[in-house]
Amino acid sequence: MSRYHEVYDACQRDPQAFWGEAARALVWSKPYDRVFDPAQGEYGRWFTGGECSTAYNCLDRHVDEGRGDAAALIYDSPVTSTIKTYSYSELTHEVATLAGVMTDMGVKKGDRIIIYMPLVPQAVMAMLACARIGAVHSVVFGGFASAELATRINDSKPVMILSASGGIEGTRVVKYKPLLDAAIDLAEHKPNYCLVLQRDMAPGDLVAGRDFDWAATIADAKAQGRTSPCVSIGSNDPLYILYTSGTTGAPKGIVREAGGHMVALKWTMPNHYDIKPGEVFWAASDVGWIVGHSYIVYAPLLNGSTTLLYEGKPVGTPDAGAFWRVISQHKVSALFTAPTAIRAIKREDGQGEFIKKYDLSSMRTLFLAGERADPETIKWSERHLGVPVIDHWWQTETGWPICGNPVGLGVLPVKYGSSGVPMPGYTIDVLDDRGVPVTGPNMPGTLAIKLPLPPGCLPTLWNANERFHNAYLRDFPGYYTTADAGFRDEDGYVNVMARTDDVINVAGHRLSTGQMEEVMAMHPDIAESAVIGVADELKGQMPVGFAVLNANVNRPDADIEKEVMALVRNHIGAVAAFKTLVVVNRLPKTRSGKILRNTLRKIADHEPWTVPATIDDPGVLEDIQAKIGDRKLS
Repeated sequence: MSRYHEVYDACQRDPQAFWGEAARALVWSKPYDRVFDPAQGEYGRWFTGGECSTAYNCLDRHVDEGRGDAAALIYDSPVTSTIKTYSYSELTHEVATLAGVMTDMGVKKGDRIIIYMPLVPQAVMAMLACARIGAVHSVVFGGFASAELATRINDSKPVMILSASGGIEGTRVVKYKPLLDAAIDLAEHKPNYCLVLQRDMAPGDLVAGRDFDWAATIADAKAQGRTSPCVSIGSNDPLYILYTSGTTGAPKGIVREAGGHMVALKWTMPNHYDIKPGEVFWAASDVGWIVGHSYIVYAPLLNGSTTLLYEGKPVGTPDAGAFWRVISQHKVSALFTAPTAIRAIKREDGQGEFIKKYDLSSMRTLFLAGERADPETIKWSERHLGVPVIDHWWQTETGWPICGNPVGLGVLPVKYGSSGVPMPGYTIDVLDDRGVPVTGPNMPGTLAIKLPLPPGCLPTLWNANERFHNAYLRDFPGYYTTADAGFRDEDGYVNVMARTDDVINVAGHRLSTGQMEEVMAMHPDIAESAVIGVADELKGQMPVGFAVLNANVNRPDADIEKEVMALVRNHIGAVAAFKTLVVVNRLPKTRSGKILRNTLRKIADHEPWTVPATIDDPGVLEDIQAKIGDRKLS
């Protein structure tokens, strides 16, 4: 039996007692005065008056408790044929040494540091080294466009940038150093120093007086025995800034406070993900995304678990068995990835032949998030992996799950298409256009969270509190708006159907593109799909589907289009007016697996468009534009 309802109700009755108890699992440099102070900030602040060190709780604490020899980090890089494991003692020493180097270069508590790196251990070390000395890190994807990096330099004003000379995306080598140099040239603010990790596949030229070689500098510090101790910061001081992936206007810098962040993430590991100290947890993401921040770097280490850093792809490095090889080789207990990664594997290996090649007996669960997990993808995973497949929903802004199925409290029944039930601390209402909660189950609207938000969620935006209020709190007073549309069913499960701006209006009928994508996924020949609304003179908008077919499908596109039209008509009705399907080789995605629907819409509407800075492979867009040509899709 699940203890979920008991635990959730306890938090609802007395959130201060609940989170105060959770906070006792961590070490505080100075005890907090109050668990929650409603008078501070926009909606109150958690653990006010306290002081803490996230780095100490992630690393030194486990060494002090006698677990220094336990594995902290496994680095698995099929693209460089490298596997390396760091114990808690070894990782602590590496982080302390890097922190000492940064201190020697003048970095102080409260200074901002930009980290521009691929999925290598030094990226994790860089984040933890910032936390160790009280600096505020801001991770920007390695390979991010120079102009986008420059805007983040101007906004956060870093005193130093930690970078690598290059990275590998599948089989494609990306040179970071020229992009970094161009960004610094573009930026009004100039960092004092750059520490550059030289990589063999893409060495970079160092600028005299500004750039320093990472390996040589660290080696010199180790020879001198130079390290830095942990520096405590206030519970409500920022640990990091993470910019949202939007490419229009100034980026929004999500601020994460140190105290509540520690407490929330530590609570999730045993209770939501069912992971114990010493077990291997793998979040197959990138440290540039919130999933990487929360569940590659911080949460597993706060829990004393082993985190896995994978520099590779779900397919192509070398094949569709890559994930299963990693799980088997490193005895992974739980995998957390995006549904698009599983769909990519399913497309190449629909019968699960690669899965059969590996011993996956260590794996207990598969967690999905980032894009909506369609029922067919979940069913395929359940069938071939034989473990619970858990969809869950959260945002960069929240930093940890809003909804899910808390495995550590006992698994609740899985409902296909739902991201589960609200986690403790989140009170979710479905609001109509007036901001009034809908009555009754299964009624669509905007998903909103009653204030105050629980620990770990954003308190504001970096240097932009008014923008924070206007973006998240103004539309529905008393609520944080998620900008996601969905509904709750009769059992309280939440279904997230689409972003509110992805709900299309067809002749006055508001229709969910997510629901149409779910129906398209039922077609046996379709591996992935996306639905957008294109402009139509008569009906306002018309849905257009984009589909990637499974490998080895050899049928006319027109036949598949007719079958998909019939599926949508049968499951949603003629009101959907679904009449157009475009079969493509690939869908445009961010590096975290989110489909770039807005860019798809612009191409389909023949509007001007630019390559999003967050895209994984820009060549996909050119292929789609060539496929559409001059065709009018509505």
